[in-house]
Amino acid sequence: MKTIGDLGDLRGKRVLVRSDLNVPLDGSTITDDGRIRASLPTIQMLTQMGARVVVCAHLGRPKGAPDPAYSLAPVARRLGELLGAPVAFAEDTVGPRAHAAVDALGDGRVVVLENLRFNPGETGKTAADREEFARQLASLADVFVSDGFGVVHREQASVYDVAKLLPHAVGGLVEAEISVLRRLTQEPQRPYAVVLGGAKVSDKLGVIGNLLGTADRLLIGGGMVFTFLKAKGLEVGTSLLEQDQVDAVKGYLDEAADKGVEIVLPVDIVVADAFRADAATTTVPVEQIPADRMGLDIGPRSSELFAEKLADCRTVFWNGPMGAFEMEPYAAGTKALAQSLADVSKAGGLTVVGGGDSAAAVRQLGFSDDRFGHISTGGGASLEYLEGKELPGLTVLEEDDA
Repeated sequence: MKTIGDLGDLRGKRVLVRSDLNVPLDGSTITDDGRIRASLPTIQMLTQMGARVVVCAHLGRPKGAPDPAYSLAPVARRLGELLGAPVAFAEDTVGPRAHAAVDALGDGRVVVLENLRFNPGETGKTAADREEFARQLASLADVFVSDGFGVVHREQASVYDVAKLLPHAVGGLVEAEISVLRRLTQEPQRPYAVVLGGAKVSDKLGVIGNLLGTADRLLIGGGMVFTFLKAKGLEVGTSLLEQDQVDAVKGYLDEAADKGVEIVLPVDIVVADAFRADAATTTVPVEQIPADRMGLDIGPRSSELFAEKLADCRTVFWNGPMGAFEMEPYAAGTKALAQSLADVSKAGGLTVVGGGDSAAAVRQLGFSDDRFGHISTGGGASLEYLEGKELPGLTVLEEDDA
C-alpha cells in the first residue's frame, strides 16, 4: 500500500481524507474525543504539505437521510480547537454547499463534510448503489487518503469505491493500526494473552477460533462469559445467554484443551436482581449464581486471577469490557483489568486495547491513553483482522492507482 509520502507534491491539491470521527455525543456535547485526536496527525501532515484537506466521516446510524442529531458540526468545531486553526463545515456532503466549501479552501486549510450516512449511497448493499455517491465524492478531490481504521472492514462508498476512482494512499492512523496488529499475528512476543469481553459470544467466535492457533491464554469476561459457564454445565440465572452458541463454545473449550491453550474464566461474579445501578447486588462463586439473579461484572477474586494470568505476559490484546462498566457498581472488573494491562505495559510488554467499548471504558475510568501500548480506533476492524478476514478497505488500497 502506498503511504502519503508516495503521493508526491500535494500543495494545492484537494485531498479527500476518510477519517473515523464517530464519537459519542450527549446532545451536541462530545463525551470522548479520542477518535478526533487520533485523526489529527494525518490531517496535520497534509495541511503542512499545503494540501486542501476535505475530511469525510460518518456519525451514528442515520437512515440515509439528514438528521440533526447526527450532524458532524460539533466534530468540526472540536477538530478546529484541536488543530488550533479554522475548520470549515459543509452543511451537505456532496451538494452545492460541499462544492462551495471545497472551492473556497486555501492551501493548508481543512473542511469537514456533513455526515456521509445522510446519503443512502454510502452504505448501499450493491456496487451499483454505491458507485454514483462515490463518483460525487471523488469529484470533490484529486487524491484519496484512507485514514478511518474503524471502517476499513466495511465495503462502503467512502471506504472502498472512492479508492477505485482516485489516486490513493493509506493514512498514518491506519498505517499505525496495521503495524500493531501485525505484531499480534506475526510471531508475537510470548506469553501472549487475549482478553475478550462484551455482550455477545457470537460476535467473537470467529476470532476465538483463529486465536486458538496463536494465543497462549484466552481470558473471558463480560456478558459473553455466561455462555461459557453454561457450556461447562453451570447455572447462569437470568444473565445474558446465547443458548444457540453453547455447543459451539463447548467445541472451542475442547479444542483449546487439545492445543494447550489456557482458557481462563472468572471464579466469582457480581450478581443483581435487575439491570439497574441501584439494584441489590452480591458477589457469588460462579458455581452459585442464583436462578433469579443476573451477572453484571466479574468479581474481585476473578480480577486477582486475571491479573496473575497477565503479569508475565509480553503481549496482551483486550476487546470488550468485563461488565456493565457504564454503571458504577459494575465497573470494578473492567477497571481492575485496565490496571493489569497498564502494569504489563509499564513492565515493557505490548498492550493493545481493541477499540469500541474497551477504549471508551479505559478513558471513562480515568486511564490516560499513554498507559497502554496502543488504543485502537476500530473494535470491529481489529477483531476481523485477528480473525484472519479480508478487510475490503485495505485490499482496495493495494490495487494500482486510478
